[in-house]
Amino acid sequence: MKIAVLVKEVPDTWGDRQLDPQTKRVVRAGDNVTDEINEKAVEAALLLRESVPGSTVTTVTMGPKSAREAVRRSLAMGADNGIHILDDRLVGSDAVQTSAAIAAALALGSFDLVIAGNESTDGRTAAVPAMLAERLGLSQLTFLRTLAVEGDTVTGERMTGTGYLEVSAKLPAVVSVTEQIAEARFPSFKGIMAAKKKPLETVDLNELGSPDDFAGAENSGSVVTSVTVRPPRAAGTIIRDDGTAATQLADYLASAKLL
Repeated sequence: MKIAVLVKEVPDTWGDRQLDPQTKRVVRAGDNVTDEINEKAVEAALLLRESVPGSTVTTVTMGPKSAREAVRRSLAMGADNGIHILDDRLVGSDAVQTSAAIAAALALGSFDLVIAGNESTDGRTAAVPAMLAERLGLSQLTFLRTLAVEGDTVTGERMTGTGYLEVSAKLPAVVSVTEQIAEARFPSFKGIMAAKKKPLETVDLNELGSPDDFAGAENSGSVVTSVTVRPPRAAGTIIRDDGTAATQLADYLASAKLL
């Protein structure tokens, strides 16, 4: 079974997110890390590889040169090889454009299973996995807290607002996983050294067969028109029970348009 896992470099998850007022994009200068949910997705793929003999794990990323480190980390964890989609024309791409580029790269690999995190910590659209499934014409199982493959069927428990659903699909398929899927292993020194010798292919839009006008902020269907700094947290509203607490609470919720 050929497994592909999407990984992404994001601003340090412990820091505050910032938008550049000029470019209207996320500020990526400074400390960047592999998104934690992607590490969990890689772990899920490695566990599947152990349970299905003969399987391979390929990690795929799209981003600037620094994004290569996210793939390197996944290789150190145990993935077999990696693909880095690198092209300056992709700068400023939205989720629709991103899914098109990644789908083109995945189509070249004929993967049986594509695993992604349910959402990235910098974009939080939670839409790319579904977009990939649509573009590739594959079944999709999203927001899974468990994942298993038996024969030509992938199964899992899909999180809902009230519990979970047991879902399944025939391979090939695209799945997205939640934080509950697995705890990612820490790369060992041996794994880090071995990663340096593992294949890591770099591809651009020309190799993916995408037209020049496909990518970039100027062709994006999503446009950020303005950026405003988040105001400092204001003091909360205190309601004292003097016999009218219920009325005060209702009035407050109504004024905040929560009722």
